Amino acid sequence: MRVLPLLLLASLAGCVAAPAPRPAPAPITAVPRPAPVPVATPAPPPADWRDWPLTAGEWRYAGGIATFGAPGQTRLRLACAGDRGTLILTQPGARAGATTLRTTSMARTLAATAGAEGAQLALPVRDPAVDAMGFSRGRFVLEQPGIAPLVVPAAPEILRVAEDCRG
Repeated sequence: MRVLPLLLLASLAGCVAAPAPRPAPAPITAVPRPAPVPVATPAPPPADWRDWPLTAGEWRYAGGIATFGAPGQTRLRLACAGDRGTLILTQPGARAGATTLRTTSMARTLAATAGAEGAQLALPVRDPAVDAMGFSRGRFVLEQPGIAPLVVPAAPEILRVAEDCRG
């Protein structure tokens, strides 16, 4: 009699439904990526140098020397070499060689020499270029090939150094 319940159980076990087949996995598709955003190229500088943006900084005058630049970063220094009656323009970061000075009344290429603090331009204190920098309408520019131009606002500090030197 024990065989009968076992047979009954075995026959019931055979009646269990087969497991449902697993659904097929969804096909793998590439995740759409956004189109790359084009990098904006800066607009070329205006053709006329008088429209170029000013170099960041301000003029300061102390002890017969005028400096232009941001605090702690001198971009241009004007000083008198009184014994020679010469105004020395020192431009840190520039190198010896041809430097173009542009003002509203003139453009001239000058020879910069290597100095301890950067390139130096020596101008006789009565050179018309000295007054041209001080009276230029809004700005003057120092340019050298291979480095960014220095666009400096015209300011009274320039003429103050010149007058001290002429004095």
